[in-house]
Amino acid sequence: MRALTCTAFDQPETLTVQDLPTPVPGPGEVVLEVRAAGVNYPDALMVTGQYQVRPPLPFTPGAEAAGVVTAVGEGVKHLRVGQRAAAFTGTGAFATHLKAPAGAAFALPSALSFEVGATLPLAYGTAMHALTDRGHLTAGQTLLVLGAAGGVGLAAVMIGKALGARVIAAASTEDKLAVARAHGADETVNYEQGDLKEALKTLTGKAGVDVVLDPVGGHWAESAFRALGWNGRYLVVGFAGGEIPRLPLNLPLLKGASLVGVFWGEYTRRDPRGNAEHLAQLMAWIEAGQVRPLVSARYALDDAPRALRDLLERRVTGKVVVVP
Repeated sequence: MRALTCTAFDQPETLTVQDLPTPVPGPGEVVLEVRAAGVNYPDALMVTGQYQVRPPLPFTPGAEAAGVVTAVGEGVKHLRVGQRAAAFTGTGAFATHLKAPAGAAFALPSALSFEVGATLPLAYGTAMHALTDRGHLTAGQTLLVLGAAGGVGLAAVMIGKALGARVIAAASTEDKLAVARAHGADETVNYEQGDLKEALKTLTGKAGVDVVLDPVGGHWAESAFRALGWNGRYLVVGFAGGEIPRLPLNLPLLKGASLVGVFWGEYTRRDPRGNAEHLAQLMAWIEAGQVRPLVSARYALDDAPRALRDLLERRVTGKVVVVP
């Protein structure tokens, strides 16, 4: 098989495509012929050595993929050879073939393309877990999404609408805000122009927002937290802005608010059944047209380093995929 290979923690441009042995499944494992692999911010962090997990070198980046099952190991019952499937493995997806634990793979309905299937586990799984399990977002409440045109952000906009919330999308350019509006955002705020806190105060009045989903971090975090209403929930998803913010702890005290961490990867290990239920609901929403995943760009395997660079430099809207 052909696989993008990381031999040292460095910039994406140092990655090379190599010929490696095609994997063989062991007991409880499956092998997919990869038709599309989702590109995510943690992939880029992992390559540069900045992620909380450092795989042994050399390794193939890429956390999620969709394709056709080519082999199954002993004991695998829910998937068969020739079936369409998607999987989340953490690494290994930027390749022509991917070996995955059977428990991390799921059947992909024929109504969903391989490209959409490849984007579901991480971004949409994270947004779903964040808004339902951690944020307890309910119909009629107000959700603020920072980085609303990115992978997790745009997923949160659509899932928030599917849950019946009023969604305020915040992003850094008018083009990104247009993408968020096209996918269901009720209101938008450009946080590179003007005062984010004052804009949110105008939109919500004294009530404030019920939930903030923040995959960005940086200097917008405090303004967004100050926009929370009583008993609000601030969901810490990541730091794509590059800076880990520091919040004055009197803010959650005065608002009776909660600062809530969201670690989807650990959640899937601790509650695989709950994650499977979330994925089933997401696929049902997609088939019904309530959630419309955006795949904005496709890259060949040899161009995967450019995909990671585009992600790091925030040139991506929605999700992008590598098509080996």
